[in-house]
Amino acid sequence: MKKIVITTVAVFLFTINAASACDICGCGVGNSYIGILPEFYKHIFGVRYRYNSLYTHIGVGGSSTYLTTNEKYNIAELWGGWTFGTKFRLMLNLPYSFNEKINQGVAKNKNGISDISVSGYYQLLNRRKTVFQKKLLIQSCWVGAGIKLPTGEYNPADKSVTNQNTNLFQLGTASTDYMLAAMYDIRLQDVGMNIAASYKFNGTNQYRYSYGNKLNFTAQLYYKMKLGNITLAPNAGIQFEKAQKDIDNHFEVDLSGGKLLLGTVGVESNIKRVAIGANWQTPFSQNLAGGFVKANNRMMVHVSFAL
Repeated sequence: MKKIVITTVAVFLFTINAASACDICGCGVGNSYIGILPEFYKHIFGVRYRYNSLYTHIGVGGSSTYLTTNEKYNIAELWGGWTFGTKFRLMLNLPYSFNEKINQGVAKNKNGISDISVSGYYQLLNRRKTVFQKKLLIQSCWVGAGIKLPTGEYNPADKSVTNQNTNLFQLGTASTDYMLAAMYDIRLQDVGMNIAASYKFNGTNQYRYSYGNKLNFTAQLYYKMKLGNITLAPNAGIQFEKAQKDIDNHFEVDLSGGKLLLGTVGVESNIKRVAIGANWQTPFSQNLAGGFVKANNRMMVHVSFAL
């Protein structure tokens, strides 16, 4: 029973903490999905790798032009979690990005530390009872808040309205941003559903540029099974992301913002205190920067250690 509750907590915390992991790529509608991560008691640390790509300068009807650029974002993250008492938890995320964009065979790269984020959470609901002939039903609700620090490099020269630049190819936003989040999780024995939502308030940087505020919503089903000493948890669901338009020196940026609906599928495995997992995301529908940007498939793999 205790492990079930802890798993529920972990699902929520990592879903929300990841909301700042890729704020820039995808017109503010970035790769924030994290999947169902491993259970832990007091402390956890791990390494996560993400891959996200998109096309910019898309022509009429989705056609390619001589300006069409393939942008690739590879992100390696160190993250950790600390539990205080029974109702409070603190999370830290440190990403390092390897960005590349290719146009007509010419590649440009930008590597470095991205924006660090810190988040804290409080448990509002933790209810357990027996239903349907001794089936265990668990419900929980958590709320959280966080801050993203301007630790990643931001180059204002890479933003150019005259060249129809979407201002995505940055390591950081150069702004201090804030996040609010909530989650409800319900689980009957080994089958559960997790619903999480977060909203990110983006600040204005020293160059008078502000990336659009971002809404993130996820819903996923998961099932836990035992295979010897290995616990497997396949999962599938949907993710919806919506970003407002950016603001540049008090003017709205046309080539920004948008919405994106993705399908997600993944699997998590636990062997004692070691967890390994992966997930895949594919767009179902999208409208990014008024059709100027097209998001491609995404993926994530991770390994973590519980203490």
